Amino acid sequence: MVAPSQRKEMARWAVKDKAVSIRRACRLFAVSERGYRYRARLSAENARIADWLIRLTHNQRNWGFGLCFLYLRNVKGFAWNHKRVYRIYRALELNLRIKPKKRLVREKPQPLTQPQAINETWSMDFMHDSLSDRRSFRLLNVNDDFNREGLGIEVDFSLPAERVIRTLEQIIEWRGKPAVIRCDNGPEYVSAALTAWAERHGIHLAYIQPGKPQQNAYIERYNRTVRYDWLSRYLFETIEEVRDYATR
Repeated sequence: MVAPSQRKEMARWAVKDKAVSIRRACRLFAVSERGYRYRARLSAENARIADWLIRLTHNQRNWGFGLCFLYLRNVKGFAWNHKRVYRIYRALELNLRIKPKKRLVREKPQPLTQPQAINETWSMDFMHDSLSDRRSFRLLNVNDDFNREGLGIEVDFSLPAERVIRTLEQIIEWRGKPAVIRCDNGPEYVSAALTAWAERHGIHLAYIQPGKPQQNAYIERYNRTVRYDWLSRYLFETIEEVRDYATR
């Protein structure tokens, strides 16, 4: 089925390239002469809406249309219709890409444990990013699950088990020793070096079930903050720049 806008373009093509009269072209393609001659008037307010949307999505890269519209309506007090704002939002191609869900049959995950005091449970996880020259680097994030406090961010091109141990020892010097450290089943975490170190210090390593990142939800939420509020906003040229930002 041909859309009205397409029929209108076909009628204009017939008039321009085939020297057909407007009346006959409109009759052939079922377009009214009034609709054929109509020209949309650009509104200065549309440009203002577009400017606001571009600024919002640039500053808050993880905001979709819903958050942008609520901010304009409830915070800024604009009375723009949501359909009008959404039409401009789509025309600017600002909509976020939605990843399709993979329907996998998995066993029921264990419930997420909630600590009741500081240093009862820490969690740690790796992140990846790249410099401007496309060299990949890693980040080791350590978090206290009780108050969601970020305890450390170790940055380097390679972070083997020995670096993980050194980072944890540095945090323990000023923070104190945790009872449990929750982590996934990465090779650095299941290594003999880290296992022996944890046993010497009386620290239990709580490994999550494979394919169940929700069991490590505290550090995963912390990773999201690091990703959207820091890493995604800057393009780093050297590893020293990344370390400086992580320290600050």
